[in-house]
Amino acid sequence: MFEAVTNTLSGAFSSARSTFSRAKDAMREDIKAAREHDPAARSNVEVLLTYAGVHAVWGYRVAHAMWEASPVLKTPARLLSQGVRTLTGVEIHPGAQIGRRFFIDHGMGVVIGETTEIGDDCMLYHGVTLGGSSLAAEKRHPTLGDGVVVGAGAKVLGAVTLGDNARIGANAVVVKDVPEDSTAIGIPAKVARREDYRFPIDPAIYI
Repeated sequence: MFEAVTNTLSGAFSSARSTFSRAKDAMREDIKAAREHDPAARSNVEVLLTYAGVHAVWGYRVAHAMWEASPVLKTPARLLSQGVRTLTGVEIHPGAQIGRRFFIDHGMGVVIGETTEIGDDCMLYHGVTLGGSSLAAEKRHPTLGDGVVVGAGAKVLGAVTLGDNARIGANAVVVKDVPEDSTAIGIPAKVARREDYRFPIDPAIYI
């Protein structure tokens, strides 16, 4: 009996250490992503203490782990996500699937729906909505490939797919798929030709 309890506790502590180690690695990656994407970030400590977008991602990662762990924890996960929303201005449903090194610049006003899927190394600016276009309990939110950047105020609506390294211009409204390595601008958003760029500007903030 004693041996069984000891083995159980040992396994639990081992699992906890492994989870804590992975969490630390993810936090380091998120801080590094913020430093790489924001020239205003002067130090890791500054990012750790002051970046609401980073805090929102960390809150999501905890809530998502709860959401995936047990049906009993789904309501607490939603409560946690709402608390994070109050503190950061970013609402991420704990059911969303988000990859590594995800960065939200400034944070305020970002909404990410339940069935959203986001790849690695993606970035959203403030005011972005990854929303649904259906009331059915189905895949109804966007899928973002790796390396996608969505400009400030853009709305990506429905079960559309943004290919790897796609760029969405500021205030664009995307309701159709966007191919990889392309830039979509306007309302409704259309894939822009390079010759349409009137001056050298990051297409992620092109209006």
